[in-house]
Amino acid sequence: MTSVFITGASGFIGRAVAARLLADGHSVSGMDREADPTRGVVAGDLATPGGWQAAAAGTDVIMHTAALVSNRPTLAESWRVNTVGTRNVLDAAVAGGVGRVVYLSSVRAFSDLGFPDGVTEQHPIRPDGNPYVDTRIASEQVALQAHAAGEVPVTIVRPGDVYGPGSRPWTVLPVEMIKARQFFLPAMGRGIFSPVYVDDLVDGIVRAGFTPEAAGHVFTLAGGVGVPTKEFFGHYYRMLGKRPVLVPTSFALTLATAAAGVAKVSGSDSEANATAVRYLCRTGTYSIDKARRMLGYDPQVDLAEGMRRAEAWLTEQGLL
Repeated sequence: MTSVFITGASGFIGRAVAARLLADGHSVSGMDREADPTRGVVAGDLATPGGWQAAAAGTDVIMHTAALVSNRPTLAESWRVNTVGTRNVLDAAVAGGVGRVVYLSSVRAFSDLGFPDGVTEQHPIRPDGNPYVDTRIASEQVALQAHAAGEVPVTIVRPGDVYGPGSRPWTVLPVEMIKARQFFLPAMGRGIFSPVYVDDLVDGIVRAGFTPEAAGHVFTLAGGVGVPTKEFFGHYYRMLGKRPVLVPTSFALTLATAAAGVAKVSGSDSEANATAVRYLCRTGTYSIDKARRMLGYDPQVDLAEGMRRAEAWLTEQGLL
């Protein structure tokens, strides 16, 4: 039995990882913004050193899933949570004698645009001025620096576009926006999406944490295929009995910029902005060959089956 401490233990990915580990017979605890004693989760602010760090002491692996995942926060806000928070997690690992840290980064470390098709982990990561992207890159540097200095073994994973039950960005939010007639696909739906079903991602994360040879390495964990945005989001449109709204990129950018301005004035919580539009215009895909080779990672849930499961969950939640 392995003991695992999960940051962001009550979040989408953190909760899914915890469920998998418990089902496999491992010991699981963690931290999040609010405590959940029934699940061994303590309260803490990732960006602020505190008692939550001591709760990780003596565990075999820390799986660092917590992050500020949004295009809306400022650089200062993203830096505080994503980058300073990662250093605090590493400090907790060092002080507590933890055997391994697995840091969940993002494929966005390659930048949203301008990377080659089938990009591998050897390709240089690229800051592009977006606070989320740039602080993810900085966090990877902090983590790999700790590994190189011999402070604690570290493995980095870069998830693709994670969808399925519980996914706010790629399941719940698109459905809500389609229902509100606020969702449209730039590039006439020809952008390339790189979906990975949540259960497949979780399997890859667990493999990354439990494979000794993975220490010091970076792995991309996606589904292994790219699909046009028209095809991926078309599943949600179908569930709602609607047709995909396809628009030229220039028009999408105009609409998104206007929506972001309205949201800022009204103080509403909206991810509709130019950065989101550009993300849906990607044309490249992400190679998972390294994860297949070193971790035995092999995604099992194809898009049709993943969407079937997502639809069943959305129906149970009353979102369809």
